[in-house]
Amino acid sequence: MPSLRLGNIAPDFEAETTQGPVKFHEWIGDSWAVLFSHPGDFTPVCTTELAEVARRAPDFAKRNVKVIGISANGLEDHHKWAKDIEEWGGRFAPTTVGFPIIADADRRISTLYDMLDEQDATNRDAKGLPFTIRTVFIIDPKKTIRLLLAYPASTGRNFDEIIRVIDSLQIGDKYRVTTPVNWNKGDDVIVHPSVSTEEAKTLFPEHTVHKPYLRTTPLKVE
Repeated sequence: MPSLRLGNIAPDFEAETTQGPVKFHEWIGDSWAVLFSHPGDFTPVCTTELAEVARRAPDFAKRNVKVIGISANGLEDHHKWAKDIEEWGGRFAPTTVGFPIIADADRRISTLYDMLDEQDATNRDAKGLPFTIRTVFIIDPKKTIRLLLAYPASTGRNFDEIIRVIDSLQIGDKYRVTTPVNWNKGDDVIVHPSVSTEEAKTLFPEHTVHKPYLRTTPLKVE
């Protein structure tokens, strides 16, 4: 299949997870979703990542975001690995892996979502299957892919950045704004180009015109 792009509908699938069978679109429901892949269980970088996602569960929940991991191993390994993840994350506070992890030992879903590592044609595991990379998909309630990030297997993700993008997308959908470089929630935003001069006076009475095409405004959101 062709590579997935922003704006595509996220492919639906059925899979076994650590929380039982999942029909992906049905599981997302009316929420946002983060699907994030891992090269393998019992690996150091992946362990730190899943512990961080478990720790940040309240941050995702208050944004109406469901998270689901996927790793190229079976359920038995996933359940065993969860104990290591919780031990690592629990060094400072109790940590529970409360989100599902998809079993994808045959790379079926990794292939469907093009999560494979093709940097080296010989990059295969002991079974001859391709390694997966660290891919992130942010998917909205309409099942549309809104963000794609692909990291090499050697580099852990920054989940502050992933949450920052979710905030940007959600306020953009709601308020007709975009966000500037290095934006964080609470910073000024950019009035969307589709908002006319007259509309801007009503919608954003405190906005500042820097250039005809660049208007910023404070935005109070919870």
